[in-house]
Amino acid sequence: MKQTDITLLGGDDLHFFNEGTHDRLYEKMGAHPLVVDGTAGTYFVVWAPNAEAVFVMGDFNAWHRQAHPLRSRDQSGIWEDFIPGVGPGAQYKYHIVSRVRGYRVDKADPFAFAAEEPPRTASVVCDLSYPWGDHDWMQARQQQNTLTTPIAIYEVHLGSWMRISEEGNRWLTYRELAPRLAEYVRQAGFTHVELLPVMEHPFYGSWGYQITGYFAPTSRYGTPQDFMYLMDYLHQHGIGVILDWVPSHFPTDEHGLAFFDGTHLYEHADPRKGFHPDWASLIFNYGRHEVRSFLLSSARFWLDRYHADGLRVDAVASLLYLDYSRKAGEWVPNVYGGRENLEAISLLRRLNEMVYSTFPGAQTIAEESTSWPMVSRPTYVGGLGFGMKWDMGWMHDTLDYMAKDPIHRKYHHTHLTFRMLYAFSENFILPLSHDEVVHGKHSLVGKMPGDDWQRFANLRLLYGYMYGHPGKKMLFMGGEFGQWREWAHDESLDWHLLGRPLHAGLLKWVLHLNALYRGEPAMHELDFDPAGFEWIDANDSEQSTVSFLRRGRSTADLLLVVCNFTPVPRHHFRVGAPRGGWWQEALNSDSVIYGGSGLGNLGGVEAESVPTHGRPYSLRLTLPPLSVLYFKNGGRT
Repeated sequence: MKQTDITLLGGDDLHFFNEGTHDRLYEKMGAHPLVVDGTAGTYFVVWAPNAEAVFVMGDFNAWHRQAHPLRSRDQSGIWEDFIPGVGPGAQYKYHIVSRVRGYRVDKADPFAFAAEEPPRTASVVCDLSYPWGDHDWMQARQQQNTLTTPIAIYEVHLGSWMRISEEGNRWLTYRELAPRLAEYVRQAGFTHVELLPVMEHPFYGSWGYQITGYFAPTSRYGTPQDFMYLMDYLHQHGIGVILDWVPSHFPTDEHGLAFFDGTHLYEHADPRKGFHPDWASLIFNYGRHEVRSFLLSSARFWLDRYHADGLRVDAVASLLYLDYSRKAGEWVPNVYGGRENLEAISLLRRLNEMVYSTFPGAQTIAEESTSWPMVSRPTYVGGLGFGMKWDMGWMHDTLDYMAKDPIHRKYHHTHLTFRMLYAFSENFILPLSHDEVVHGKHSLVGKMPGDDWQRFANLRLLYGYMYGHPGKKMLFMGGEFGQWREWAHDESLDWHLLGRPLHAGLLKWVLHLNALYRGEPAMHELDFDPAGFEWIDANDSEQSTVSFLRRGRSTADLLLVVCNFTPVPRHHFRVGAPRGGWWQEALNSDSVIYGGSGLGNLGGVEAESVPTHGRPYSLRLTLPPLSVLYFKNGGRT
């Protein structure tokens, strides 16, 4: 590399870093291979303001703790120097001697681009150059990754999606995953994948949510370039990539950010604000400007250097509330006496402003589980500025309803209808995520009541109902073919189940739902607009049916959806319709190709001039048991 490729932190960099507005620190801090006066080496830069001395130790100096001291940058807290002969692939840590009680510790680099494969904990010098081939995708992304386009997300944990049993249950590398995952997702019809955190983490059982390397993809599956290859490959095959990002907490491992220079540098010193009781982890000090710059830079890094199409921000509620998971006396009010974390709110708004002003077509998504207002509304009107938010209320209500024996569902009908009272208050994603298929909650098919046939019919109904409702869609891996077991992070999905008719039929149903969702504007154009949805009958609790319309921008784009949540076939069932003519049965979850009984409407029905449900026309239908039907108005085909 040329010396001009990288520069030290200049005066402006230090100013913005200390101000909390620097969002490109990865270009300045960490370990950067370069050439100085014709000599190749690596420039090291680390922030440790309470250190008395900082050294670089590594495989290049036999891990001698004091062989390579760094120079202090005046009173900035920055330690830096160029070490000749150190290049990409070198392993290193910082040995920090604190001013506080002579505390000494060996730390991984907070800005490292790569790390040793756990359980080893050293950082690795890395050159992030890569010949990207996704130019067409990146150029078109602004039109393909918007709130009015179809977004059907396949959530994936890379280490357990597919493993090689013949090789000791070995997980696939990034490069091995690329063609397999791209082809599978493309065939299933999903538009995006969302990856559980790929950032480096020491404990595999955290699924990536306990991060130590905020700028390093985990080395378990390969190098940074290998991960770039995966991202690039998915893009070249028309698949967007959303990355989970975790600014809410970090682990206490000694080599990580915790107590970095002998003081609470990254975490808040007061345990009432700095320790997370749910996860036994540490909480960032969002009021510290340099920590804000660190987090903003991490978010930007994945969008910039890895071409991510979106960031799903984990556990947003835990950032917003000072009393999150705390009892009275265990939290500290803000300056106004309230429970809102003003510093974290400010950070989230700055994050979203940065993303949407810098990366055309990228999206931010909040996993926010409370009724905090305007999460997905612009900051200039007082919102948090996210593009979308998970609808956790829909998920809990719907799964609770579907788990009930159908004979009891009529007493819980509002679980289906309540959502429409708030459905357009945010830009919602309907999530059936990894959190719902672990820790004794059962798999999705395992939650369903009845015998095996009824369980799969219920699951097809659940998916059909979800796709019919306004909002973008998300399904965790294994759910698309009805995996029986709960998800296990250290085992492969049960791919052999696709050899069984009910499982193969469910996957085909998901494929056809995705095709309808992507192909029909009425299914996605107005996901976040009340004009896109209209109840026909929301009140038939006695028969446990609902019917509704989905509309697109054009009056020609119209779909009618009818759901029967009981195992009782309903013949001569009349549903109001806004138009006459032929209504084609576009999808029927009870079709034999999906594993159903084959009951239906022989391809469609002619509307009759019999006013029903306040509509001038109506359809006389046969509703199969535990089914969802989609009808499209138009000529016979």
